[in-house]
Amino acid sequence: MSFDEYEDQGSRPDANDDASAPRDADRSQGGDENGKDQKSKDNDNESKDEQSGDKDGDRKKDGDGKKKDGGDKDGGDDKDKKPRSKTPLIIVGVLVVIGAIVAFIVWFADRNQVSTDDAYTDGNVVTMVPKVAGYVVALYVDDNSLVKKGDLLLRIDPRDYQTAQAADQAALDLARAELKAAQEALRVARVQYPAQLLSAEAQQQSAAAALADANASYARQHEVDRRATTQESIDQSTSQQQSAVSSLKSAQAQVAIARLIPEQVAQAEATVAQREAQVAQAKAQLDQANLNLSYTEVRAPSDGFITMRSAQLGGYLAADQTMFMIVTPQVWVTANFKESQLGRMRIGDAVDIEIDAYSAVNLQGHVQSIQYGTGARFSAFPAENATGNFVKIVQRVPVKIVIDQGLDPNRPLPLGLSAEPVVHFP
Repeated sequence: MSFDEYEDQGSRPDANDDASAPRDADRSQGGDENGKDQKSKDNDNESKDEQSGDKDGDRKKDGDGKKKDGGDKDGGDDKDKKPRSKTPLIIVGVLVVIGAIVAFIVWFADRNQVSTDDAYTDGNVVTMVPKVAGYVVALYVDDNSLVKKGDLLLRIDPRDYQTAQAADQAALDLARAELKAAQEALRVARVQYPAQLLSAEAQQQSAAAALADANASYARQHEVDRRATTQESIDQSTSQQQSAVSSLKSAQAQVAIARLIPEQVAQAEATVAQREAQVAQAKAQLDQANLNLSYTEVRAPSDGFITMRSAQLGGYLAADQTMFMIVTPQVWVTANFKESQLGRMRIGDAVDIEIDAYSAVNLQGHVQSIQYGTGARFSAFPAENATGNFVKIVQRVPVKIVIDQGLDPNRPLPLGLSAEPVVHFP
């Protein structure tokens, strides 16, 4: 049978089909009834399953509550395990790496330098005190005023010191007059005493001649017959002899005295020296009076700024009483570095300095010196580590840093300002 014949046969109605149609209808009705019954049974089964499922769900909830009350002993085995996120670990790792890089950069940049904030500006301070006492009759300075070396700062009443100067001048004139008289006496002594020696020797010779005549007369009077002379002549000759002996002795004594010419001249010279010493003493007293008079005018010993002024016009100043202080323009930085920072520090190392008061000012300098001793060693009460319990403390050593450049002459740099120096190692 061909395909066309088969299609024609299939397209034509068949009697068997007409006969089987009622049966198929009955079967379909029966199947529909059976399907309805089956559906009703399925619905009943589903309701039962839902009720049993609800009971199972309640039992599961109760079981979960018991598991929670029991502290999750099973470790959440019934729960679904979700994978943990690795984002926090990655963030922490990145932060650690960044911190390490930053720390290395900071260490690498600062490996050849040390700094400290325990530093301040320092300088010379001249304490001005009067050398003489008196009332201030003139005051030429004020607080924080700039003075130059040699400027007159104040004047003390000079009248008492002028009087003392005049008295010392008179004493000096008197001493000089006495010295002149002593010098004249010395010149006279050098001529007089040798002449006195010659005169004494001449008198001695005359006395000796007179004694010889007296002895001859005495001998003649005693050798002749007593009837040829008188007793008076004999007594007179005896008296003349004794007088001549006395005159000779006196002349000899005068010669002995006159022979002390060197001693007598030396005595005159000593008198001259004494007068010279008196003149020198009087001159020294006059010089002191002149100094005291000059001290009534107080002048600036150096350039600087007046600070801590206590002198007032008309006030009384005692000797060695502080009037004011002069801060000189020379300023440096004293930095107290830790002892652990001094290992590579050397004199001459370059230093960058920042002043807290002037944030825009950057100064450059160098290490001028390092103190041979810690600050605690030279304190008023140094530590006694040999007694009691010992606690090690990092010591600090003062370092003097001289400013080379960066200072503005129109902007003063007071003493005691906080600074932060950075020492660069070569």
